[in-house]
Amino acid sequence: MPAYLTLDNLCLATPEGEGLFDNLTLSVGAERIGLVGRNGCGKSTLLRAISGDVSPASGTLHTQGRIARLEQRFDAALTVAEALNISDELARLARITAGDGTAEDFNAADWTLESRLEKALAETGLGAMPLDRRLATLSGGERTRTGLARLLLAEPDLILLDEPTNNLDADGRAAVMTLIERWPGGLLVASHDRALLEHVDRIVELTPVGCTLFGGGWREFAEAREAARARAASQAERAANKLKTTERKVQQAKERKARSDSRGRAVRARGDQPKILLDARAERAEATGARGQHLAHRQLGEAESALSEAEARLEIVTPLSIDLPACHLPATRRLVSLTDVVMGFGEQPLFGPLSFEIRGPERVAIAGPNGSGKSTLLKLITGNLKAVAGNVTLHTSRIALLDQHVTRLDPLHSLIDNMKTLAPGLNDNDARTQLARFAFRGDDALQPAGTLSGGERLRAGLAAAFAAPEPPEFLLLDEPTNHLDIEAVELLEAALAAYDGAILAISHDERFLEAISVERRIELA
Repeated sequence: MPAYLTLDNLCLATPEGEGLFDNLTLSVGAERIGLVGRNGCGKSTLLRAISGDVSPASGTLHTQGRIARLEQRFDAALTVAEALNISDELARLARITAGDGTAEDFNAADWTLESRLEKALAETGLGAMPLDRRLATLSGGERTRTGLARLLLAEPDLILLDEPTNNLDADGRAAVMTLIERWPGGLLVASHDRALLEHVDRIVELTPVGCTLFGGGWREFAEAREAARARAASQAERAANKLKTTERKVQQAKERKARSDSRGRAVRARGDQPKILLDARAERAEATGARGQHLAHRQLGEAESALSEAEARLEIVTPLSIDLPACHLPATRRLVSLTDVVMGFGEQPLFGPLSFEIRGPERVAIAGPNGSGKSTLLKLITGNLKAVAGNVTLHTSRIALLDQHVTRLDPLHSLIDNMKTLAPGLNDNDARTQLARFAFRGDDALQPAGTLSGGERLRAGLAAAFAAPEPPEFLLLDEPTNHLDIEAVELLEAALAAYDGAILAISHDERFLEAISVERRIELA
């Protein structure tokens, strides 16, 4: 099997020279490899290095064959044909068909383009997409599918995907899954999508303390990760026990020395033994005591060092944990009711008539393709938009919205200032206490919100949402797992699973919806 990519002791760093990971050795042939790790660990940087956009800090990187990377950020003014990078070739074929082709046109024509284009559009769910349509009119999912079609048209040996399922609806995610399952060449994908990672052959985890290769997909990786956490916890416990034992032995040695010294002073005070003998004994005792003290200090230092190292490893592999305050929502309390609601913009209808209500600590998902009005529905409930027809009644003021960008936070202000703005009445100490409950301690509270990672923004958004004296009893979630690493998603899942309020969620992540125990769905066509 040919190796399309070979990495040997590869080390990557940020533009400022801060190390991301080191000593990554990997060979990629006709297989599917997933890249995982916390946000900022270097997944995207690695893909850029393979593309030739970033130089390694050290080590070697060798590629063979054609490499293509999924384009996800297009100029919105482009047409679909321009985004697919085929507009010039289509124009050439059109001239030939119209009888206006030149000799150069005939020599350069790609006679397979039309059939390859038809196949690429069909496989990515864009079969009916007009090629002259502007990207500005497409949804985020349609733009990603356009990037997938461009990738298929390039016919590379190795493809690079960076969070390809972000912002995709169910059909778009299915298109990505199909591409990954059917791709005959090499594939390297950075993703936090656990369903996608079930379809890879191997997983590479990037961390600041090393890179680890796991055989199999997500399930195998998760099992190995749990085993590593258990080993780290066991090692930390053994190191702590050894330190206690060493401290006890050192203390016992001190006490024995003190008793021996006391007996020696008593003998000398009696004066019934020769001074030269007493001095020799004292000298021997002092030398023995010095050696014992040196040994004790060394053993104590080694035990403390071992515990420190074990706790550092445990901290790296053990996820954060946060507990959301209880809201004590009664099972029968009505939170929101919609009656024959119709929504649209101008001549463009979105959905309706729509009727439903939510009572007690229900878990409800809003489902539908991109562009069906899911986020608009949340804005109707919060009062930020008015329905074309029908009634929306919110029966509680204890409501909080958490979206994928945590837009409630001012990126220029510190976390403390954001907390005081969003929860008037908090002083600095109150704000610090609330932030500490969500793992922002000490100077962490002084960070500008705009400098936070996706997972940190999520925790800060939750801290702000639950800062009021009465915690919210109704949470609205708008694609909260987008742009989060797997650890942050699992943190959110654990917190929401234990939350005793109601949840209305928009998410294309089925594993997330399952983890928070969604009970029913509201379908938007």
